[in-house]
Amino acid sequence: MPKKESQGKTIFVTLVKSPIGYTKDQRATARALGLRRLQQTIEHKDTEAVRGMINKIVHLVHVEEVG
Repeated sequence: MPKKESQGKTIFVTLVKSPIGYTKDQRATARALGLRRLQQTIEHKDTEAVRGMINKIVHLVHVEEVG
């Protein structure tokens, strides 16, 4: 059975806290999401993979769901 993904939904992820001082995998997750600088906002499709990455660094980011 195929996994259900939110059709047409996007999320905006903003880095609000520096990953310096956190584990390597958390810093790598922020980089993998495309977050390089503080207050930088990146748009992603709302998928389970992206949600898992956000969940790993939820203490560093702010997430806004759109449509």
